[in-house]
Amino acid sequence: MTLNEKQKKYLRSLAHTRKPVVMIAEQGLKESVQDEIDQALRHHELIKIRINVGDRTVRDQMAEDICSSFKCNKIQRVGNILTVFKRNSKKPKIIFPK
Repeated sequence: MTLNEKQKKYLRSLAHTRKPVVMIAEQGLKESVQDEIDQALRHHELIKIRINVGDRTVRDQMAEDICSSFKCNKIQRVGNILTVFKRNSKKPKIIFPK
């Protein structure tokens, strides 16, 4: 799903009060972490992920890896926090304003 800037802005406003639901530590994207991300995306659609590894370039690369492997949209990355969105096609929870 391709999002326009208005939709991304709306999602950022929704994510503002949310806490990270998945944390990635030094071990990286292990299978158990990938399962947690997949489950959280299916349940919440919009999640925050705390990436506690390396420097900025490592976090940027990990953010790109997450978005490509889960086919989700990167909403923003501020410091160690990545916000991503993936529409649940069976039970959409987030309705965009017109």
